[in-house]
Amino acid sequence: MATSQEYRLGPATYPRGWFVVAEASELDHGPIPIRFFGQDFALYRGESGRVVMLDAYCSHMGTHLARGKSAIIVKNGQQIEGDAIRCPYHGWRFNAAGEVDDIPHMESCPKVKSLTSYPVREVMGCIMVWHDPEGSAPLFEPPFLKEWDDPRWVRWTLDHLGTLDIHAIEIIDNMADTAHLGPTHGAPCEWFENEFRDHVYIQRQGGFHQIYQAMLTTVTWYTGPGILLSKQQFGDTLTYELIANTPVEDGVTKVWHACLTPAAGDSVTEADIEHARQVQAGALEAFAADFEIWKYKKPALRAMQMPVDGPFFKGRKWINQFYANTEESTAIQQAVNGTYLTEHLPAPDSTARELESGLFD
Repeated sequence: MATSQEYRLGPATYPRGWFVVAEASELDHGPIPIRFFGQDFALYRGESGRVVMLDAYCSHMGTHLARGKSAIIVKNGQQIEGDAIRCPYHGWRFNAAGEVDDIPHMESCPKVKSLTSYPVREVMGCIMVWHDPEGSAPLFEPPFLKEWDDPRWVRWTLDHLGTLDIHAIEIIDNMADTAHLGPTHGAPCEWFENEFRDHVYIQRQGGFHQIYQAMLTTVTWYTGPGILLSKQQFGDTLTYELIANTPVEDGVTKVWHACLTPAAGDSVTEADIEHARQVQAGALEAFAADFEIWKYKKPALRAMQMPVDGPFFKGRKWINQFYANTEESTAIQQAVNGTYLTEHLPAPDSTARELESGLFD
């Protein structure tokens, strides 16, 4: 395990961006405790349907707002009132903005006792939170696939893969890593390209896949440093893959995975759902090969980049923007924005360009 400082990522320990912190269905039975970015939080769904994330500990006497099931207000389902949450110890109520708006037997509430509330989006079955080391409002929105709302597509259920004792930079390195696709995944590249567009990092690649015995063409992109989406065509199969990586502690990362797959007809059938499960299981098996390598490798603090490697250093420079202050972040974007080829590989062909159509409009 290595830290952000050891990777020389910037002044911040944890990056700016949108990050998955839970699957939406986890909130069906009340508040849940979560820990990310070296902090504890309380996550819950209000009566309006709004999802709220607050600092975990009541400012009165330090009670965790979302741990424990034995308090009477928790047992009786009285902890959530509107979009506010009551502390299970003394009943202080915090609204969705984190403000104390009711203390039993008191007429007024001290604003100084407020908690921090964080920007939250519910997107494609995921709860995504904006984290910013400077406490700024979101600078961009999380990604969304229009196919999620299309009744002809099978919605995913997340694979919860647990934590890795590696820094997320090692996961994001894969975006530039053309050389591992043959030895690790059995799909050596026939073309490969990276592009940086401000907070978006794109990979375009294709090659013959030995397992599927078909051409595999992918367009993969990170929106910020925490959420990867990949549109993939292999043979007659089309799918979108999600990989989400969120810092738990400095150098410890939690990972989720899923696939969004089209139905065969105009509506989703049980056969389509089973096919989607098989596609996701196959994608997870491929991802597990990366996961196993990350689990046992040493940190690549000073990667030895070869001319036949992809642009690792450009990718790591792109990551720096999320650990820098906002002014420095803009300068980093300007320094890395552009399209980059790998020495021995051509640019993507027309098949890849067609696959990408409409993704970044």
